[in-house]
Amino acid sequence: MDRLDAMKVFVAALDEGSLAGASRKLHRSPAAVSRAIAFLEEHVGTELLHRTTRSIKLSEAGERYAAACRRVLIDLDEADIMAAGERSVPRGTLAVTAPVFIGETVLGPILDAFMDAYPAVSVRLYLLDRSVNLIDEGIDVALRIGHLADSSLIATRVGEIRSVVAAAPRYLTQNPRIVEPTDLAKHQIIAFTGFGLDSWSFPPLKGSSITRTVHFTPRLIVNSIRGAIVAAVNGRGVTRIFSYHIAQQIHEGALEVVLKDHEHPPLPLHLIVPQGRLSVPKVRAFVDLALPRLRSHFALASRLTG
Repeated sequence: MDRLDAMKVFVAALDEGSLAGASRKLHRSPAAVSRAIAFLEEHVGTELLHRTTRSIKLSEAGERYAAACRRVLIDLDEADIMAAGERSVPRGTLAVTAPVFIGETVLGPILDAFMDAYPAVSVRLYLLDRSVNLIDEGIDVALRIGHLADSSLIATRVGEIRSVVAAAPRYLTQNPRIVEPTDLAKHQIIAFTGFGLDSWSFPPLKGSSITRTVHFTPRLIVNSIRGAIVAAVNGRGVTRIFSYHIAQQIHEGALEVVLKDHEHPPLPLHLIVPQGRLSVPKVRAFVDLALPRLRSHFALASRLTG
């Protein structure tokens, strides 16, 4: 059996989450998919996947092998493009990752425009509120919030975002004023898991280097951004969230930002690409299309929430 072909089957099974999914995607029989995985496991001499009737899970060795397979297949795809002399023609599958909320509300329309413009390119979108290793996961492009430490990535800044405290105007008029972070102790807190369940931090006071921490017992805890926004709009209390999450609600007057003078410095938002990937037509085409749209969106969000 051809090892590269077996690698493609292996990666397809991981992407689809099951052997049956790989079978459907590749238009092969379940038995053929199972044989390909078994061939790889025999070749490397260890189990790569833990199988159940409905799902698969990578073994420890399988995680390392999967990362290597993705790199090999990416390099092979690029070599094919170069050999065919089609470097100017975007085609293949573009893998993109972004935080969930950005992916759903901002990146979705951009990807629609991209797929309309380049019908030979398919897209695989991974929405994750955590950073992933782009090389190991076979990701072409990522949107990432925060300061970057990995110098092997090509990063282009598309905007900046703030961590803000907000509540509905009617809630603020019916409760004590919020002038200092310590005033939050008098309020009902909607805690979102991404920003702290029992405390929020604020920058040091002038002349101090000690970060201020406000502790609280939340009235409501939610594990989704949308849940926190809806609860705040409904007057349930005060929440902390990123500025771009609530730009529309602020524009409509449904939410109001408080403690603006006590915010942490804004965080940068970058579009990042692994070294060498910008030379791939599908990646270059997406970056060229996405950059101006992303910059325009976050510039507007910044104006609305400023």
